[in-house]
Amino acid sequence: MKRVLIVEDQPEIRELIQMTLEFENFEIHEAANGDAALQMVGQIKPDLLLLDVMMPGSVNGLGVCQQVKADPQLKRSKVVMLSARSQASDRQAGLAAGADAYLCKPFSPRELLQLISKLV
Repeated sequence: MKRVLIVEDQPEIRELIQMTLEFENFEIHEAANGDAALQMVGQIKPDLLLLDVMMPGSVNGLGVCQQVKADPQLKRSKVVMLSARSQASDRQAGLAAGADAYLCKPFSPRELLQLISKLV
């Protein structure tokens, strides 16, 4: 079973993503910010991180992505950045941080599932 870590500060969006994935045979974990995500990733070693870009705390989604991709034990984890920021420069920043994909909010559940199926 593939492990997914949803990192999103808005509970409603976390719940929507979780509901989208619950019938897809994933082990789902959640974190409300980048600091909590970094504490969890070493323990659960997720196959996929769904990371909001803008979050409260000392580490945003870009920082989490960079740290995950720099860790030899985690660099195989796939990262999808989720963001309301849809400018080309925002997308480039996400990919430069090491993200495998960048999905702009709002997105459809079907769009998310299609992207995930390509990555894991």
